[in-house]
Amino acid sequence: MKEQFAIIGAGIGGLTLALTLKQKGHEVTIFESASEIKPVGAGIIMANNAMQVFRTLGMKEKIEKAGNKVSSMKITDEQLKAISSIELAKFEAKYGVYNVAIHRADLQRLLAEEIGLEHIQLSKRLSKIERIEGFNLTFDDNTTAKSRIVIGADGIHSTVRKEIFEVGEIRDTRQVCWRGVCEVELPKEYEHTAFEAWGKGLRFGFVKINSQKVYWYAVASEGLVPSGSVNLSGLFRTFHSDVLRIIAATPAETIFFSKITDLKPISIWQDKGACLIGDAAHATTPNMGQGACQAIEDAYAIGKLLESGKPMDQVFSEYERVRMKKAHQIVNTSWTMGKLAHLENGLGIWLRNAALGIVPSSLNDKQLDGVFDIGYIDSEVEKLKS
Repeated sequence: MKEQFAIIGAGIGGLTLALTLKQKGHEVTIFESASEIKPVGAGIIMANNAMQVFRTLGMKEKIEKAGNKVSSMKITDEQLKAISSIELAKFEAKYGVYNVAIHRADLQRLLAEEIGLEHIQLSKRLSKIERIEGFNLTFDDNTTAKSRIVIGADGIHSTVRKEIFEVGEIRDTRQVCWRGVCEVELPKEYEHTAFEAWGKGLRFGFVKINSQKVYWYAVASEGLVPSGSVNLSGLFRTFHSDVLRIIAATPAETIFFSKITDLKPISIWQDKGACLIGDAAHATTPNMGQGACQAIEDAYAIGKLLESGKPMDQVFSEYERVRMKKAHQIVNTSWTMGKLAHLENGLGIWLRNAALGIVPSSLNDKQLDGVFDIGYIDSEVEKLKS
């Protein structure tokens, strides 16, 4: 049966779900608080699990063309000496897709164009939801809309979650982050590798997102950051010269700053026609590069479950059951990794690095395979059909 969906939020999760629903013949309207879909933000890595979903949506080649293939990931010390290294070729062969680093704005543009801009209403910041024969939506500009089904894809501070579910505790990591994109010439061996360098309470990650541009992020424990304006080159002065060149090549006014937070795991994502996806349901710290990827898995799960022909309330209930364990596991693991990466004691750092260096590659591969595998969703849908 054709359904009408109102999706709150035109982030990557909301757009991916909208495209999924549209391809399955449903009517979709996205309500986005921003006044335009414009090129803002920094970079993002679409990991193997996300790219498998985009392959099913016919978007794989477009995303690969707009971004840069990532075939290895390295955790290093401040001087870019490898502590732990993971080669992704085996996963590329197993699943038939690459990890792709891309500018977030390019990915959003590709998805929005595929959906059709006529399905996206801008300058629609949700202020109130009422349950009256479905949902009445009221926006900051005093306009209203009505829908039988509402999807909250509106991020960690989700209005849908607050209004309908009345749950959600934001956790502060006491870490802050700067993100940027620049054009800088880097050694050829960096071309298809994502780096994250760990120092004392500091880390710096970078990866090429196309032939000209590099996406980077710098994270610091709050206690290391002076009040007032921050000189990033000074803060990261002990890091490799390539790190300092990347910072220097980025215009200060284009750098994004934020605190790093997540959503303490919640036990309800859906209720009678309302459903949460992505950060609205399970916002995670960025330490595993899985925030948007998990939102994309949410979209895939809902799309597959719709194929079962079950009523929408059951689809949402099954989605919650199928996805919650993995999403919460990502949230909790990422939280722990963030703490581990920000040790400031010299002995503790040495012990951590030594321990990471002796972890068998087979164990790393097993853990990563658990992140990349989306076959569990297909298995659960088949059980539901039988």
